[in-house]
Amino acid sequence: MSSHTFGLAGIMGWPVAHSRSPLIHNHWIQKYGLTGAYVQLPVAPSKLDIAIPGLAALGFRGCNITLPHKVDALQLMDEVDANARRMGAMNTIVVQPDGSLKGFNNDGFGYIQSLLDAKPDWRADAGPVTVLGAGGAARAVVLSLADRGAKEIRLLNRSPEKAQALADEFGAPVKALPWSERHAALADVALLVNTTSQGMHGQPDLDLKLDALPRHALVSDVIYVPLETPLLIAARQRGNPTVNGLGMLLNQARPAFHAWFGVMPEITPELRQAIEATL
Repeated sequence: MSSHTFGLAGIMGWPVAHSRSPLIHNHWIQKYGLTGAYVQLPVAPSKLDIAIPGLAALGFRGCNITLPHKVDALQLMDEVDANARRMGAMNTIVVQPDGSLKGFNNDGFGYIQSLLDAKPDWRADAGPVTVLGAGGAARAVVLSLADRGAKEIRLLNRSPEKAQALADEFGAPVKALPWSERHAALADVALLVNTTSQGMHGQPDLDLKLDALPRHALVSDVIYVPLETPLLIAARQRGNPTVNGLGMLLNQARPAFHAWFGVMPEITPELRQAIEATL
């Protein structure tokens, strides 16, 4: 892709005004001296089947897909990457040279890379993993951890049938446990992940006692508003290493930007500060 032609990308969701993605991608467009823009694309669910096929006609190189469209958009692709198909959700569209649309999911890549950024010697097979939640983020996290060699993933969700459905679908190493066992399910784990919305601004705190959690266990939250959720504050106070959701957000953006603009961008302290200033 020539850097002289205007490159257009964006984020499609409903709503999208809260998204930090325009800040990230426009920072990179400027940093690498590219001509282009990354815009908000607020699209109501009833208009999704008109909006997505229109991307190529409008000159878009692609876009990110966020809630509530991450599952429904799959049906509108000409081709779906194997990873996105397994996750049953997508977060990125890349318009191909012939105008066809290919769907990807970079959330799992973003999540794993955020752990490695925080702890370069992190390994998925270091011990059991406990994951809270069974929504789209949980799917990406669980599949990526399994791919990286996690031997035991304990999955707990307030509505147990959702956790059980994921365990049935993914098979070993995933096993669903009842929500009432969440405190005990922290014993001997190497990684604890919150993928629920509990602890997010305006949501109740996550109801979880950390007493059984080993002190060396890494505690990760996919939430990034606020950067320090009550879970992460409690974990850090007892000496656990922690990772917030900002790294996942920043890292999932990199392969998308590369696909659209032909440059693999870097995550600099300057970019992190720019995002943190808005949180």
